[in-house]
Amino acid sequence: MISAFQNIWKIQDLKNRLLFTLAMVFIVRLGVAITIPGVDANVIQNYLDWRMSSDDGATDAGAAVGALLNVFSGGGLEKCGIFALGIMPYISASIMMQLMTAVVPQLAKLSREEGGRTRINQYTRYITIVIALVQSFMIAKSLENPDQALYLSGIGQHGGGPLVPNFGWGFVAIAVITMVSGTMFLAWIGDQITERGIGNGVSLIISVNIIAALPGALVQAWNTFVASPSAGKFDPMILVGLLAFLLFVIAAVIAITQAQRRIAVQYAKRVVGRKQMGGQTQYLPLKVNYAGVMPIIFASAILTFPTFILTSLFRGQSWAVKLSEWLSPASPVYYVVAGLMIFFFSYFWVSTFFNPTEISENLKKSGGYIPGVRAGKPTSDFLDFTMTRLTFAGSIFLTIVFVLPMLLGNALKIPYMVTQFFGGTSLLILVGVLLDMMRQVETHLIQQNYDGFLRKGKVKGRYDRLQQQRGANSTSGAIVTYLWVFISIMVVIAIAAYTISGL
Repeated sequence: MISAFQNIWKIQDLKNRLLFTLAMVFIVRLGVAITIPGVDANVIQNYLDWRMSSDDGATDAGAAVGALLNVFSGGGLEKCGIFALGIMPYISASIMMQLMTAVVPQLAKLSREEGGRTRINQYTRYITIVIALVQSFMIAKSLENPDQALYLSGIGQHGGGPLVPNFGWGFVAIAVITMVSGTMFLAWIGDQITERGIGNGVSLIISVNIIAALPGALVQAWNTFVASPSAGKFDPMILVGLLAFLLFVIAAVIAITQAQRRIAVQYAKRVVGRKQMGGQTQYLPLKVNYAGVMPIIFASAILTFPTFILTSLFRGQSWAVKLSEWLSPASPVYYVVAGLMIFFFSYFWVSTFFNPTEISENLKKSGGYIPGVRAGKPTSDFLDFTMTRLTFAGSIFLTIVFVLPMLLGNALKIPYMVTQFFGGTSLLILVGVLLDMMRQVETHLIQQNYDGFLRKGKVKGRYDRLQQQRGANSTSGAIVTYLWVFISIMVVIAIAAYTISGL
């Protein structure tokens, strides 16, 4: 393991990709800390200082919804940053386009054409702008009375002044433009990370925002079980047990995420000249959790959007409060509806991306068959039946992981800010993204070993391609260098500003 990390920095292309990814992550977190023009940053700082010193462990509906919204924005909502919306409008638009592609025949046909995916991605960005405009307008309007916003509850008493000193339509327009631009910039950063960095860019941005909430969750857990005056003698042992349980949950999530059903495929023997082809047994891997974290993301996004609208536009009305409580992460109704959505989207994802008929035809054309199953339609029915059972097991696993935060919160009276790391969307996204990044790094390491072996013999054609790759790597290295020079300048400016403000 240690030698693998050492080898990462010996491969120029892989090192450039990692440095580029780190630079993009720095820019993402920098945008969260920069407040929207017109917002008093001192009020935000006073409010955050009070939140850090407070040992309030509220588990009510408002606190749970506020914590969930802040997780996906990386704290940008409570800091009123230019990345307050985060990447969620782009995620919501992607979900809509995937559903429409599966339902609308014209879009399904377009996705199979050459260049069709590019046009669908373009449509996704148009929908992102529309969603971001609606959400940013509601956020900007809520800043007129920030105490009514769930993610800024208490800022009027502990902020030390008005959050927006000169509120008006001019501020609303600037705030909307700023937040929409921030969301589109994050979508562009995600594409750049996918192309030039390591891992899926959009998923990595969500993971970074989730990890940013981890220090606050650790402080909250310490205040609840150790530093609180009401903490008992055995409360620190409960904290140790929670950490051990967290390791167990992570191990279980990794095991189920990697689990697969291996279907044996036998290939018929063929004699070509003096050579015998085929005859070997291979395996068709069918993942237990084929849909991954997507069903939970779909369910969370759909359930969060109406709650956000109700708390922003109909704050204080009895019917809106009641409906918001039902659709909040602190309500059992929320988890029942989310569980049904997880099952639906799991089967929907499998039916959209897993085609047993096509797999059966490909096996038949290549001379492969499943032992004990006839080729053609029986093979297709067998794969469909097997995948249906695996999807049912995967859906149950996703539902259990999704419900764990509520069970822990109700049993131990722990705030949602802490319990979110024991399951749900946060844990599954983190595990999935980290596993994907490890696979990509391992692929680069293996490819480098293969290249090193072939370069010794100077295989014809391979050596020329390696020279071209070196030229591309040098260009990527120059971009990374410029990025880190920019980051260094920003760090120096920040240190100087902090020093001057302390004098």
